[in-house]
Order: sequence, then structure tokens, then C-alpha cells
Amino acid sequence: MNFISNEMLPLVLAFVSGVLMAVQGSINTGLSKVIGLLEATFVVQLTGTILVMMLLFIGNMGKGNLYAWQEAPWYSWLGGILGVAIIYLVAASIPSVGVANATTAIIVGQVLTAVIIDYLGGFGLERMACSPKQLIGLGLLAVGARLLLK
Repeated sequence: MNFISNEMLPLVLAFVSGVLMAVQGSINTGLSKVIGLLEATFVVQLTGTILVMMLLFIGNMGKGNLYAWQEAPWYSWLGGILGVAIIYLVAASIPSVGVANATTAIIVGQVLTAVIIDYLGGFGLERMACSPKQLIGLGLLAVGARLLLK
């Protein structure tokens, strides 16, 4: 019995990722209030690194080729740096504006940037046209974000 179609599964996974991002931002903010913002960012990155190392080297869960790292384009190495920035900035913004407002701003920034990356085919991804429906959706998203912001 298949509860989720193959077409819906990636969207469900993305939705769960969004839920986890809101929870993570809240948890990271709580940690930063106790030990400091940069210190919390360090702890989050360290615990994440330990988990991935366990999954790769103890659990043998990797499906790729870690030794092909030299073949990756230079910009793919920015992911870790951006991850640090994201954790830091989310934890820095939530105490001032709240989880809902910070998440709303995050979503608007993500969708706007995603449309641009799709349109340009950025970072080696396939170009995807921007339809009038997407532009209307962006406008409605902006209006919805404005209504959500307290």
C-alpha cells in the first residue's frame, strides 16, 4: 500500500524539511541564549558533523564517492560556509522578530532566490522558465508575507 505517490514524495520531504527548519531555528536560538550565538553555531555544526561521520563511516550509509571531491566545482565548497551563516542568522533573528516572522522572511527569500536560480540555471542546474503564474505566485507570496508579519 503506497500512501504517497512518487510525484508527491519530494514535496512531502521538502515540507518536512521546512518543519524541521522552524524547529531547528527555535532550538538553536535557545542554545544561543545559554552559550552565545557564535558558540551555538559551532555546537550545531560540530554535532551535525559527528552525526554525518557516524552515518558515513560507521553506518556505511553513503551512496556516493567521497574521494571524488576534487571533481566538484569550486562554488560547491561554499555550502558549509553558507550553512554556518544560515544557522547564525536564523538564531540571531528569531529573538527579535519571533519564529513565525523569521520563518516568513526566510520563505520569501528562499522562493525569490529559487526562482532566480531556476531561471538562470545557476550553479550548474538546468534552466527553468519563469511563468506568469510563478510571478503571480511570488506577488501573492509577498502579500501573504506582509499579512503574516506582525
